[in-house]
Amino acid sequence: MSIETQPRSVSQTQQYEKCGWQYYLQRVERVTPRPAAWSHHGTAFHSAAEAFELSGRTLTVKDVVELFSDSYSASVSASLAKEPNTDRWLSANGTGSEDIARRYHLGQAQTARYVEWAQEHQPEIWATPAGPLPLAVELEFMVELGGVKVRGFIDQLTVEPDGSLRVRDLKTGSMKSKFQLETYKTAVEKIYGVEVNRGDWYLAKRGGLSRPVKLDQVTEETVGERFAVMDAGVKRGDFPAKPGFSCRFCDVSHACSFK
Repeated sequence: MSIETQPRSVSQTQQYEKCGWQYYLQRVERVTPRPAAWSHHGTAFHSAAEAFELSGRTLTVKDVVELFSDSYSASVSASLAKEPNTDRWLSANGTGSEDIARRYHLGQAQTARYVEWAQEHQPEIWATPAGPLPLAVELEFMVELGGVKVRGFIDQLTVEPDGSLRVRDLKTGSMKSKFQLETYKTAVEKIYGVEVNRGDWYLAKRGGLSRPVKLDQVTEETVGERFAVMDAGVKRGDFPAKPGFSCRFCDVSHACSFK
């Protein structure tokens, strides 16, 4: 499937808006990105939390931490096989090798804290009316917004006291996207016909939830417009470079002439 015809996503759209040239290098030229331990950290944390929720919260802290450890180690090992020189790895704190080791232990602690928090505070996860998963955890969707096919995965949908749903995204890093929550709200309402008025983030760094984000005024037209603008830019081959501070965290900067 070509880049012009493939479904869009929140991450694609935000990457294009942040720097069209990064989008081009990564998704059109297919430049091999530099690895980063933070990516493996986030993926492993999500996998462990998903397994815990889908077990009906019956897995122990030890079980879930072991799942994180195995997932993190496997993905880091795979990246090391492709790029063994950790000096070439992206890192926001210390060397690449230091960051790999630090995040292994940090992720274990954050995973244990998630289990403890969920057992005490996590509301009911919504049971989907149909689909491959019994619970709305890592819930895949495909929907048309602004005339554009949009695909994504929702970390969690929880049930509010009034019967409406709340969208939740799990974060191990600092970046939070209101547009992500807005897209999820719009997709869920359009596909399932249920009401979604709020969203939030579980912040692994803090071991708890962010303040809730009001979504009741979000419209499909507003969300769809951002996807439509991005989709049109890609189709006409317009990939504007926006060099700046974020270049230091760009995983394809080694192939960029604008950095």
